[in-house]
Amino acid sequence: IVESADNSIKPEETTLSVTEGSNITLSCTYTGSVYNLHWYQLKPGSRPEFLLLITESAKQVTEAQPPNPRLSIQLEKMNKKVHLIISSAAVSDSDLYYCALQPTVTGNPAALYKNSVLDFVMLKAVLEMNMPLLGDSLF
Repeated sequence: IVESADNSIKPEETTLSVTEGSNITLSCTYTGSVYNLHWYQLKPGSRPEFLLLITESAKQVTEAQPPNPRLSIQLEKMNKKVHLIISSAAVSDSDLYYCALQPTVTGNPAALYKNSVLDFVMLKAVLEMNMPLLGDSLF
C-alpha cells in the first residue's frame, strides 16, 4: 500500500494467472481525493512505461503514444476502484503492472513519471501465462 496524507492506492491482488487469449482485468482500490489515476508497465531492465491515465472528475482518458488498442481503463468512482483491461492476453503481456494516483495536478502524463514513482506507485500484478501442454490436447 502506498500512502500520503489522505491518499492511498493498493492492488486487489498481487499475482494473477491467466490463459493466453483471455481478457484480463487488473484492479486497484484508492482512497482520498485524487486528480488522475495511472497505469504503468514494467518490463525487466527498463523503467516503467506509461500506459493510460484517467481523471477522476471527468473520466477523461489519456493514452500512451502510440496507444495500445488492446488496453483500456475503467473507473468506478463510487467504489473508488480503477481497472486496467487487457484484451486477448498474450505471453508478452506477462509483466509487472503498477497503479498510481496523482492527488494534485503536476503536469502532463510524460512528466508525471518521476513524481508518481517516488510517491504514488504501487506494484499491481504479475501475469503468468498458463500455456496448454501439447500432451493435454492428445488425450
